[in-house]
Amino acid sequence: MQKKLIALAVASLASGAAFAQTNVTMYGVADIGYMYSTGDAGRVGNVGIPGTNTFSGINSGLLAGSRLGFRGEEALGNGLKAVFTLEYSLNLDNNSGVGNTGGLNARQQYVGLSHSGWGTVALGRQYAPGYQASANNDPFGGAVFEPQSFLTAQAGNSITPNSGARWDNAITYTSPNWGGFTGKAIYSFGETSSGGSYNDKLVSVSDNGKWGLGANFAQGAFNVDVVYQQRQHVTNGSLISVPGLTGLFLANGKSVDEVYVGGSFDLKFVKLMASWQGQNDKNAANLDNQSWQIGAVIPVLGSSNIHLGYSELYWDQGSQWVGGVKVKRPLNDDSQSAALGWTTALSKRTTLYAGYVWVKNDKRSYAGGPVTGVAARGEDNNTVLAGINHKF
Repeated sequence: MQKKLIALAVASLASGAAFAQTNVTMYGVADIGYMYSTGDAGRVGNVGIPGTNTFSGINSGLLAGSRLGFRGEEALGNGLKAVFTLEYSLNLDNNSGVGNTGGLNARQQYVGLSHSGWGTVALGRQYAPGYQASANNDPFGGAVFEPQSFLTAQAGNSITPNSGARWDNAITYTSPNWGGFTGKAIYSFGETSSGGSYNDKLVSVSDNGKWGLGANFAQGAFNVDVVYQQRQHVTNGSLISVPGLTGLFLANGKSVDEVYVGGSFDLKFVKLMASWQGQNDKNAANLDNQSWQIGAVIPVLGSSNIHLGYSELYWDQGSQWVGGVKVKRPLNDDSQSAALGWTTALSKRTTLYAGYVWVKNDKRSYAGGPVTGVAARGEDNNTVLAGINHKF
């Protein structure tokens, strides 16, 4: 028994030495809060549905997604090092995440090589350039209740500070910082097979592949981001499904192109930001949309901030001929949203927050708002929330 204990102790010391050599860091976010959301039940065609949709409960990851992560690096000599990140979602409200029965709930998982003078090449599940760019110029840093955040996510855009900007099977290159400028390129292999046939018309190495380019310039108080991303040869099942409009979104192997321009300027007494982005869907679904946002962060009382955000999403499916009459398609209108928030830093790691979010959907537009199941086409909804965020 004593020999076994000695062996375990030696193994533990050896493991600790290995971790020290590779400089492994465990980190995470624990974020949870209360939300109350209510809105009209919406409409079918031009007829309103009586009643309201309401949610009252606890949700995880409101200000920032709850997560558990491990990152590390190992010096290989001559300025070269191996790097890795393994990061998994946590849902504090319903005890799920990390090891769900369907597999790991990964935010990102990659390994690569980095050099201070050449940049970093990595392979795995990674952020496309649109993720960080859209979070950079967001008054809530990409929080799920911020208008630009949930409008772009629910429009099915890949330029968003949400899951749509995390790509599987990806290879990336990130440049060093050259006088305030950094660049990022990504290609995500679709790895799609239609099955049953191997002729070139049915199986393609680029079906559902994705690629993107991003550029950031940050110098002093000034920040600007420009991003272009494309989904290639999109097949059915790879486009969004808007509630009440199931079956309209057909993909026929065409591309979906997106562009984003955003910036911010910190005047110390207020930080101002704005962005615009557009999506061009060449498939039969024609899920074309544009969105823009303006925002501000106002420091108050030393450790607190007031956050203001306004965003608008415009669907542009165009028109179609029905029975010889040209009519607008179902998604051809505006969704508007405004948010007011407050954050107070109790320490460098712990933040209290609260917010109010208003959403207005026109009859040919849909945006879910911060709470799934409350919003509907042609209706308004309102949400209040409060929570706590702790980083470790």
